[in-house]
Amino acid sequence: MATISKLSNPSPAVSLSAPSRSSSLPKVFLGLSTKTSFSKVRLSLKNTQPSSRTSLVVRCSQSSGNGSPIKRTTLHDLYEREGQSPWYDNLCRPVTDLIPLIESGVRGVTSNPAIFQKAISSSNAYNDQFRELVQSGKDIETAYWELVVKDIQDACKLFESIYDQTDGGDGYVSVEVSPRLADDTQGTVEAAKWLHKVVDRSNVYIKIPATAPCIPSIKEVISLGISVNVTLIFSLTRYEAVIDAYLDGLEASGLSDLSRVTSVASFFVSRVDTLIDKMLEKIGTPEALDLRGKAAVAQAALAYKLYQKKFSGPRWEALVKKGAKKQRLLWASTSVKNPAYSDTLYVAPLIGPDTVSTMPDQALQAFVDHGSVARTIDSNISDAEGIYNALEKLGIDWGSVGNQLEVEGVDSFKKSFDSLLDTLQEKANSLKLVSL
Repeated sequence: MATISKLSNPSPAVSLSAPSRSSSLPKVFLGLSTKTSFSKVRLSLKNTQPSSRTSLVVRCSQSSGNGSPIKRTTLHDLYEREGQSPWYDNLCRPVTDLIPLIESGVRGVTSNPAIFQKAISSSNAYNDQFRELVQSGKDIETAYWELVVKDIQDACKLFESIYDQTDGGDGYVSVEVSPRLADDTQGTVEAAKWLHKVVDRSNVYIKIPATAPCIPSIKEVISLGISVNVTLIFSLTRYEAVIDAYLDGLEASGLSDLSRVTSVASFFVSRVDTLIDKMLEKIGTPEALDLRGKAAVAQAALAYKLYQKKFSGPRWEALVKKGAKKQRLLWASTSVKNPAYSDTLYVAPLIGPDTVSTMPDQALQAFVDHGSVARTIDSNISDAEGIYNALEKLGIDWGSVGNQLEVEGVDSFKKSFDSLLDTLQEKANSLKLVSL
């Protein structure tokens, strides 16, 4: 596997080979609340049209990492010209494979239970650590979190220089609490506290879902000085509640310096179109069919308008005096599900200052290959409002859409989480280990 010393110019004297610090996991962190081989996968991103521009290839494997530096890309322009941070929505071993992406302009990483399910269940790169953990008496779920924590810590090391250069404004790596806690307010708080403590990196974001029970969790975790990535936001109403939780948490913290408590609000995009397009096709009128592929970007534009409104005025200015930073909007679910749509549909129209776009492989490659850099997010708010209202007139209930997508999102992550634990149990059995 490639080492940092051989590649590029990362943070000084860091080693990714050291094992993560072990710590006992509270039951609530494991998701047991009171409520009750990626052997060598080449994530090669094919261009959808001919181009002479740089091609990004990400290899997540157990062998040597990528190596050669990558030239300047549109990702650098995205940040330097328009103030949007491009992040990568994936994580696997060896994490040194992130280095060429960082050189190409990627400034952070997001992960979720589905990403780790794919990485760990199909890879032999985790076997040695997993064997040691189970042989030392760790149960399967505790072993899972140890594997995850090591990946997060190693990734945080790689992005540490970006975090330092931006005074804590960028360079974050996100890790999510157990999806089993999505309806457990206090359990989520305890899980976030534990995860923040065990990862022990300044540039880690603890991901908390924007479910109704977790909105109070967000406030409390922020008030404790822990930086949060709020995930699974699908509606404007819930997004406003997330902003309020962040502001309430800052105000309740009692900290004189708020500059190190930051947050992003992950507003999901493509899944909105996937659901609403089906509704429009069921309606079937020309007007309805003409609105296909427009709902998600329209709602996102209105979310940015809400962001501008909420992070201004006397209340916000009082927090700014204590060093508070805006909770940036992060565009998530940016991959295109419908092949009839442009492969940059959920990236190109959502470019704006103080935002983040986290892109999986296909979206990232497409934008690097043929994306255009220009401020677009608020270029035509009146059109966005018109589309949003037209959908309501057709009987689309935005609140119901958001609720359904939230339930589906949580359920999807729970299934990935449970599937991975089953896979690890099978792997333990195949290694002739006895789990507790």
